Amino acid sequence: MRTDLHRHLDTPLAAVRNLGILAHVDAGKTTLTERILYLTGTTHKRGEVHDGTTVTDFDPQERDRGITIFAAAVSCAWDAHRINLIDTPGHVDFSDEVARSLRVLDGAVAVFDAVAGVEPQSEAVWRQADRYGVPRIAFVNKLDRAGADLDTAVESIRERLHPAPLVVQLPIGSEAGFTGVVDLPRMRSLVWPEGRDTVEEGPVPEALRDAAEGRRRQLEEAVAELHPGALEEFCAEGTLSARTLTAALRDLTRSGDGVVVLCGSAYRNRGIEPLLDAVVAYLPSPLDVPAVRGTRDGGEQERFADPAAPFAALAFKVNGTATGRLTYLRVYSGTIGKGETVCDSGTGRTERVGRILRVQADRHAPLERAVAGDIVAVVGLKSVRAGSTLCAPGAPLVLEPPTVADPVVSVAVEAVGSAEAEQLVSALTRLVEEDPSLVVRTDPETGQLVLSGMGELHLEVAVEKIRLAHGLDVRVGRPRVAYRETVVRGVSGLVHRHVKQDGGAGEFAHVVLDVEPLDDAPGDGDGGGATRFEFRSTVVGGRVPQEYVRALEAGCRDALADGPLGGHPVTGVRVVLTDGATHPKDSSERAFRTAGRFALREALRACAMVLLEPVADVTVTVPDDAVGGVLGDLAARRGQVSGSVARAGVVVITATVPLVELFGYATRLRSRTRGRGVFTARPAGYAPAPSTASTGTAAR
Repeated sequence: MRTDLHRHLDTPLAAVRNLGILAHVDAGKTTLTERILYLTGTTHKRGEVHDGTTVTDFDPQERDRGITIFAAAVSCAWDAHRINLIDTPGHVDFSDEVARSLRVLDGAVAVFDAVAGVEPQSEAVWRQADRYGVPRIAFVNKLDRAGADLDTAVESIRERLHPAPLVVQLPIGSEAGFTGVVDLPRMRSLVWPEGRDTVEEGPVPEALRDAAEGRRRQLEEAVAELHPGALEEFCAEGTLSARTLTAALRDLTRSGDGVVVLCGSAYRNRGIEPLLDAVVAYLPSPLDVPAVRGTRDGGEQERFADPAAPFAALAFKVNGTATGRLTYLRVYSGTIGKGETVCDSGTGRTERVGRILRVQADRHAPLERAVAGDIVAVVGLKSVRAGSTLCAPGAPLVLEPPTVADPVVSVAVEAVGSAEAEQLVSALTRLVEEDPSLVVRTDPETGQLVLSGMGELHLEVAVEKIRLAHGLDVRVGRPRVAYRETVVRGVSGLVHRHVKQDGGAGEFAHVVLDVEPLDDAPGDGDGGGATRFEFRSTVVGGRVPQEYVRALEAGCRDALADGPLGGHPVTGVRVVLTDGATHPKDSSERAFRTAGRFALREALRACAMVLLEPVADVTVTVPDDAVGGVLGDLAARRGQVSGSVARAGVVVITATVPLVELFGYATRLRSRTRGRGVFTARPAGYAPAPSTASTGTAAR
C-alpha cells in the first residue's frame, strides 16, 4: 500500500507512531528500514547495504564499512498513520547512540536473525529498551536463509530475554522455499510471489490448516493466561475472536507483559506489510504513553502530549552539517513555530528557532511548526547540547536526559603540523558536542590531547570523521583502557583535623571517618564503570551541622577522582562520618569540604586497594576445525570461557575477556580462522586486574 506522506503532515496524535529499529549487527535493521520506506512510497527504489545505496546509512563511513554508525531518523506514512522511524546502530561501540534514541521513542521493532536468534547486542539493546520502558514487537528476519528456524529463534527470545513471546504468524515454506506466512489472528495466508512487490491474500493452505489451527490455539491460550478480558471470553466461548485477540495483543504489548512476534525476509521484501500493520495496531501513539515527567522549582511536574500545553522538548541528538547545526528534538507537549524563542532549561539561555525540518535521513523537508508527539530537527540553536530540555520561556521544565556511559578506551591525538593544532581542538570540541559518549581531556603529564570513547571502533570512526570533515592530518597513539581503583579492606576511626590560620578568618574542621568497600564494587555490571560511592553520617546531637556534612561529602567525592595506586578514579566505596567537631568562628562549608578531600585521600592510602580493569562479554563464532586454536588464544588473553554451543559446522564460544586484551583481536581471529571467524563484545563492568597489570598503554 503506497501512501503520500505529504497528505498526513497534520496527522492526529492518535495516528502517530514514534519507533526505533533495534538489533545486533547484520540482523537486517537497515534493510528492513529500506523496505519500509519503499513500500510506503517514501522512496521509489530499494536501497541495498552491500551497494552503499541505503537512505539511512548515508554517511561515507557507514557505506564503506557496511554497518550503521549513526542513528538516522526518517518519516513515512502507512494506512493514514505517520511513522517517525529511527534506524539505530547495532554495534556495541555505538550503544550510547541507541540509548539516546530510545529515550525519545514510544515503541520499537526488535529484529532477530532467524539462524542466530538472540545475539549479544540484541540482548544489550533489549535491556536498554527495558530501562526506558519502551514497548516492543519482534521481527524474526532472514527466514529464507539456510538453517533458519522460527521456533528456535522464538525459544532463544524466551530463554535470554524473558518476555512472553506471542507468535502471530506461521511461515509458509522454509529456507529458500519461504514464500509467505499464515496470519493467525485472522486465519488467512499472505504470500509474496517471486519477482513481485505486492502481497497476495488468500485462505490458509490446506496442507497447513491443522498446523495453523494448532498454533492459533496456542496463541489464544498464551494470551488468555496474560489478559483478564481475553481469559473471560476464552472461558465463556472456548475461543477468542479476531477482534478480542487483536485488542489483547495491543494491551499486552503496551504494558510489556507480552511481545508479539512476526517473521519474514526483509531482503526479499516478504513480511513487511503485516509488520507495518502490527506497528499501527499494537505499538502506542504519543497519547497512549504516560505523561512525561520533569522537575520545576524543585518539584515534579507532568506534561501531557497536548499541542495546547506549554512547549517542552528534549534535544537528543546534535549534528553539524555543511548547511548548519541541526538539533534533533522530541516534542513532548505544546507547539513550536519557526522564528519562535525557546529556553534551554539547564542553562537558562534563550535561543531562536530558525527553521523546523521533517527529517529524511540526510534530506529535510521544511515545516512551519512542530507539535506534541513530533520528532523533528531545528536549525538556529547554537549552544544546545544533546540531553538539553527546551521549553517555553514562561514555563520552565527540566526533563531527565539520556544516560551517558563512562568511556572505557582512550587514545592520544595530535595534529601533524603545529599550525593545525587549534583546528584540531575546534574539531574535537564539535565532535564531543555531537556525541556525548566521547570525552576529550588534556593529559597533565604529557600535555597530549586524549580522546576517550566506548571502544576501539568508536574512536577509529571519530578520528576518521575529523580527517574527512575537517581535512586534518591526525596522529593517533596506542589505545588505553580506563582503569578504576577500589577498596578491598577498609579502615575505621581515621581522624583528620583541618586547621588553617594565616590572618583573618581561619578554617577548622575535625572529622572521624570509617571507610569500607561496597559489597558488589568489583563488578558492578553496568558496563559503564560509573563511580559508585555511598556516604552516611551517624553523628548525633548536632556535633556536625547538616550543611557541613553535605560539604564533607562533596569533599570526599572530590578525592575519588584519583586513587593511590595509579591516579585512577576510585569506585565502590562507602564512607561513614562517625564523629566530628566544629569551631564557633572558623568552621565553614569550605573548611569541611577541604577536610573531606584530604581525609579520604589519607584513608585510601591506609586501605588495602585493588586495581580494576574493564572486561567484556565476548561471543566468538568459529568453524569447528579452528576451535582449539581460538580457545588457546582466548586463554592467552586471560579470557574466562563460560560456554560453547555447536551449530551446523560452527561453534559459538562465550567468554569474559579483559578489554585491554581485545585490541587487535579481530585481525588475530581472522588469521587463525582463515577469515571465517567473527566475534562480538559488549561491556560487562569491571573486574580485579592482576597485580602485574599495566596502568599505562595497554595494547596487544
